[in-house]
Amino acid sequence: MTISDSTTTFHNKKVVQYDPDLPFDASPDIVYRLSLEYDDERKMDELIVGFLARADKNALEALIIGMWGDPYESGADEVMAALIAQAPQLPNLRALFIGDMTYEECEISWIVQGSYKPLLDAFPQLEELRIRGGNELVLEPFAHQHLRRFTIEAGGLDQKIAEALAQSSMPQLEHLELWLGTDDYGFSGDVALYRKVLAQLTVPTLRYLGLRDAEIADDLAVWLAEEPLVAQLDTLDLSLGTIGDLGAVAVLNHTQLGKLKRLDLSHHYISEENQAKLKALPFEVVLDDPQEEDEDDGESYRYVAVGE
Repeated sequence: MTISDSTTTFHNKKVVQYDPDLPFDASPDIVYRLSLEYDDERKMDELIVGFLARADKNALEALIIGMWGDPYESGADEVMAALIAQAPQLPNLRALFIGDMTYEECEISWIVQGSYKPLLDAFPQLEELRIRGGNELVLEPFAHQHLRRFTIEAGGLDQKIAEALAQSSMPQLEHLELWLGTDDYGFSGDVALYRKVLAQLTVPTLRYLGLRDAEIADDLAVWLAEEPLVAQLDTLDLSLGTIGDLGAVAVLNHTQLGKLKRLDLSHHYISEENQAKLKALPFEVVLDDPQEEDEDDGESYRYVAVGE
């Protein structure tokens, strides 16, 4: 599986592709996606400035940034600098998604990102930040009083990002979603590191935890099935990864998952027998058809849903 479609809803709004040659729709029910084409003569910072000149800056609540030219060569720092420069005029901006690209625009692990602490500092009222791409992603420890939803989608998440999160503060956090990926595309870290992340970021408001697209999904499930902090969650999302019977049995023997409403294990390697047992649990368990392991020189290999 690859990311083949652009986002259609964000921050509970319908996504509309911005075209400067079309009439501007100021409806509060839509969010614009700004993106460039290959060989586009425009620059993303110019597109942002032009868009904001037409928008009601006081009313703007959400914005999506798609392809910014050559995202596999140039990072998002210039994009963020353009947004930061406009921050004083955007008092009600609550949600940003930077990197909404399909694989045809740029593979997730090729997206060159940037440093996010200046952006977080510039928008202290931000409630939702979604980042796609882990290549050259920089995240220093931060404290943000209003973030409720925080997402990083990567084909491989470097342990430095997790280490920064383990020293950060989001006291209003409701939704934490991290795509860990595979070491082929930059993942590093282990359960011990993510235990520190969860210990730091679990606040009373947290209801959704997603450690997705992980090649260590079995290890995560074994840990989380016995992790007391999970007892407050409504949703635990271990989808897109390589979970198999080891993780499934841990879930079936759970002691901390009883209050869950939803457990997402889609894209899995779980046997039919254990799938049947999981479906009998007293909460919703999301399972799709099991993946088939690849064979190479007599060895079996599992793969995450989104890598390159």
